[in-house]
Amino acid sequence: MGKTRGAIAAGHSHTAAAGQIIFDQGGNAFDAIAAAILTSFVVEPTLTSAAGGGFCLAHPVEGAPVLYDFFTQTPREGKALADLDFYEMAVNFGDAVQAFHVGLGAMATPGNLAGVWTVQQELGRLPFQDVAQPAIAAARFGVPISAFQDFCINTVLAPILQARAEGRRIYAPQGRLLREGELFLQTDFANTLETLAHQGIDLFYGGDIGAQLVADCAQEGGYLTREDLADYQVIRRAPLRFNYRGHTLLTNPPPSSGGALLAFTLQLLAQRDLGAMPWGSLGHLEALVQAMQLTNQARSDGYDAHIHDPDIAAQFLGADHLTPYLEAMASGLNKWGSTTHVSVIDEWGNAASATTSNGEGSGYVIPNTGIMVNNMLGEADLNPQGFHQWQRNRRLSSMMAPTMILQDQTPSQVLGSGGSNRIRTVLTQVIANILDFGMGMEEAIARPRLHWEAGFLNLEPGLAAGLDLAPPSQRLQWQAQNMFFGGVHGVGRDDQGEFWGAGDRRRGGAFLV
Repeated sequence: MGKTRGAIAAGHSHTAAAGQIIFDQGGNAFDAIAAAILTSFVVEPTLTSAAGGGFCLAHPVEGAPVLYDFFTQTPREGKALADLDFYEMAVNFGDAVQAFHVGLGAMATPGNLAGVWTVQQELGRLPFQDVAQPAIAAARFGVPISAFQDFCINTVLAPILQARAEGRRIYAPQGRLLREGELFLQTDFANTLETLAHQGIDLFYGGDIGAQLVADCAQEGGYLTREDLADYQVIRRAPLRFNYRGHTLLTNPPPSSGGALLAFTLQLLAQRDLGAMPWGSLGHLEALVQAMQLTNQARSDGYDAHIHDPDIAAQFLGADHLTPYLEAMASGLNKWGSTTHVSVIDEWGNAASATTSNGEGSGYVIPNTGIMVNNMLGEADLNPQGFHQWQRNRRLSSMMAPTMILQDQTPSQVLGSGGSNRIRTVLTQVIANILDFGMGMEEAIARPRLHWEAGFLNLEPGLAAGLDLAPPSQRLQWQAQNMFFGGVHGVGRDDQGEFWGAGDRRRGGAFLV
């Protein structure tokens, strides 16, 4: 089996290199993205984890595109609030602070391991043991802490990572948190992943690892039970398909929110001729802000309460619902997320876009495994009806929106982002940069961004702050580009088979061909 030509963009150079190693062994895009996701658990541990959740939008050259939903699931049983280990902790992004809730009571049923296994087994070419080797090696022999991971560990998530002894053993082995350039060794996770690669993921969902997780939840205030783990299933969905500027786009469908909200925002932007405006002009920025404002308003107009309805996407994006917002858009303006992404495309035209997350982490590490479990039940944006109000045994809705732009029904550009509730606004701006302003992927990702939400306008350096907004908004002018504004990693391929792409420097991104 000869080497495969392909391209990969990811949130860390070692994540991208894992995909390149698999390409060198003759693997396809789905083998490469599986290896990259597994390696991201090792080298991007503040953003994702084997016990987190995510999505993979897969477009095989033969067969229909499919969205693999392996996001986290709400527990089957409730518990008295007084019995829960669930508490608030502030996460510092540098120029802004956001509150999250952690503890064993914030943990939802994990899906990442099941998702990676399922995508690779169904669409890959290589044995899973081979695909897991780059991640195992990175964990066993160590990887130097990057500047971005240093920031995440020491500035953003320090209280969570040190909340329990197991976390301190991983992130502060010498009594202090690891710093940039120091070797990050994860022997427990290397052993765990090696065993999982040979014995299968049932060891996690039905074996000793899951049993330890369930026992600790019972004793220390978590929801998860053996039934939660045993009944977890990866769900295959038809991608949400929509058009913008004559291009077909595929993204994450409901019950997750990010893809539908992205589609809604772009439908609003289609009312403005952005390409006729100078990039960064007041007209351009006003259009972006207004589209964000109207999308947030539309989201509260019955969307959050009906995300599990079978026809919610058609209703939300239908003419009856869109028309008043389109009319408002046409009138003009009146006076950490902790997530990571991998995009892959190969020489045959197979493409995959995967976004995964651990939230901020619950602080709980399954003993002797090196695996920190997610805190998805403690993220306000994933629980819009309020904490502990979720329906039992249902998929949590997510802002993740792995996306593809098609040309002649074939993926020409593959992208996605981390960034919690900023994901949809970030992707809106990058897609508009590509399709409205004709930018290449690298420039589209590098340009400054803004984010409006709940009366706050966040602006990266290089964007005008003189917007006349209604309702009035507080402005936060950031001093440098920051992970708060997401981390878009994208790749593309032209008609001649040439690859291009970029990793977002806001999150230490990397791109390899």
